[in-house]
Amino acid sequence: MEFNSFNFTQTLFIMRNRILIACLLGFAACSSPHKTGQNEPRNFVDTIGFAHLNWQMDSVISRIKQSKLDTLGNHCKGMGPLKLAICPHDDYSLAGPLYYSIIKDVRAKTIIMFGVAHKARQMGIENKMVFGTFKSWKSPAGTIKINMDLQNAILSGLDTSMYIINDSLQKVEHSLEAITPFLQYFLPEVTIVPILIPAMPIERMDKIADSLSLAIREIAHRDKLNWGTDFAFVISTDAVHYGDEDWNGKNYASYGADTLGYWMAVDHEKEILRTCLQGELNAEKCNLVYSNLVRADNFREYKWTWCGRYSMPFGLLTAFYLGKLQDISLQGCIYGYATSIDHPRIRVDDLRMGLTSPAKLRHWVGYAAVGFK
Repeated sequence: MEFNSFNFTQTLFIMRNRILIACLLGFAACSSPHKTGQNEPRNFVDTIGFAHLNWQMDSVISRIKQSKLDTLGNHCKGMGPLKLAICPHDDYSLAGPLYYSIIKDVRAKTIIMFGVAHKARQMGIENKMVFGTFKSWKSPAGTIKINMDLQNAILSGLDTSMYIINDSLQKVEHSLEAITPFLQYFLPEVTIVPILIPAMPIERMDKIADSLSLAIREIAHRDKLNWGTDFAFVISTDAVHYGDEDWNGKNYASYGADTLGYWMAVDHEKEILRTCLQGELNAEKCNLVYSNLVRADNFREYKWTWCGRYSMPFGLLTAFYLGKLQDISLQGCIYGYATSIDHPRIRVDDLRMGLTSPAKLRHWVGYAAVGFK
């Protein structure tokens, strides 16, 4: 074939222009790599430990009721509608009864959710709340809607230094999607505002939580929203991650990995619940939660291995400050505490579900369900 330099140059020119046009058309997306949600539903992260089909959810609930373990919160009867709930996010087979016991007393139309940000350190994210742009999330019932009107109103009341929008983190985090099927089971029309809380010092946390509570109070006052029926808070956290096996080479068995160590760790857990989460909520208890879970010399590291070492004190501080603004004294009740090895599992293997991690003496997790009214 004869080489034609003019045709070759012309072809390069056309190709270059096509590439330039494609880049210009995609510039908005390319320049905002973490804002990818837009109109599509956020997909599931975990379809093994959690239900992702409606019939799975119906079966799980039925089996929790049959197990009689749903009565864990009986001594907290009369607490609902809760203003704030603390709920686990481990596999339904292990922690399902605690989800049920606490979430059945959450009755608000919109839930502001404070979740763990497990992958935040890998993404270099800290010191800010993390919101997303997804308008809905996939759920066993189809989708669960994000209350974008409320989210946008909250963001407009905050300094931009206090938060980021990052769908990349939101779409890989499982700690809130664990709870939404239970919320939707009891409240089919519920909407959510999902907020992830990465590592931050207590002073920074206190400042942001104070500002967030003020923004929420202004919206509630303007729109005549009732805390407990129009909106409520849910904090996601599992309790201690304990043992010396299958923790990526780490040893979390502070008291030893035998039976005695197990019971000493459980006693440690119950002391945290008793001193920090029972009775009237105050600033001292919020700070005590943080100091129990986070090292004083390094805010990025565990002192005691609750994965919600940031989400829990942050959500509690937000609730405390909102309570002060509304002249409400929140009272906490321990609905229940369990571990992954202290009760019979809910059977899920015939539901196309299972366990995502071991449950044994040398590798176990604690779970707490706490309600505030």
